[in-house]
Amino acid sequence: MQAILADMAQPTFWLSVLQVIWINILLSGDNAVVIALACRGLPPRQRLWGMVIGAGFASVLLIVFTGVVALLMTLPYLKLVGALLLLWIAAKLLVPEENNGEEGPEAVDNLWRAIRIVVIADLIMSLDNVIAVAAVAKGQYVLLTLGLMVSIPMVIAGSALILALLERFPVLVWGGAAILGWVAGDIFASDPVVLGAFSQFSPERVELVAQILGVVIVLTVGYFWRRAKVPAESDA
Repeated sequence: MQAILADMAQPTFWLSVLQVIWINILLSGDNAVVIALACRGLPPRQRLWGMVIGAGFASVLLIVFTGVVALLMTLPYLKLVGALLLLWIAAKLLVPEENNGEEGPEAVDNLWRAIRIVVIADLIMSLDNVIAVAAVAKGQYVLLTLGLMVSIPMVIAGSALILALLERFPVLVWGGAAILGWVAGDIFASDPVVLGAFSQFSPERVELVAQILGVVIVLTVGYFWRRAKVPAESDA
């Protein structure tokens, strides 16, 4: 405890905290997008809870995972599976959820569904982010915790702004899903298995093709998934 207090008394400690905050904000733009997309279908009173709880859970798990993230990033197939899961999440976010805007058991179920989406998607997209943040923290969990916790309100504020834009311009939902598809392609292309399979091509070219395919897959699957559900709901 005394060692921690001694570290916190040093200006370099707080400089590192500011670096963690800055890096996390810079790298969390896609996280703000997924939070806004996941929470847009919630009743107004529950949107803030969805954003706060989802971002909070994801940050806590990231702090816990920081100690093993360097090892996880080298495991084959991990990013590949994560990218496929993120593609599914992005396409699912294009499909409207049943919601009448009222409170009640169904609204609560929707809230926890949104939180699960936020936490899973944030963890997938933040694997690379954690490496940059962990490099600054250098194993100091107090520093890391302070930096990430201070970043949460800023990420939530960004999510609230994006959510307001989505409500005013619903077509931007497709743009948000496309961003997630792009991120999924980036994650997919950086998996060791994929890098080995396409070693004859430059990593930049593989990454670009994977990113474009990620966007196309999300928008195509989301479009047909949405068409299949919306008529079914209107006929019910």
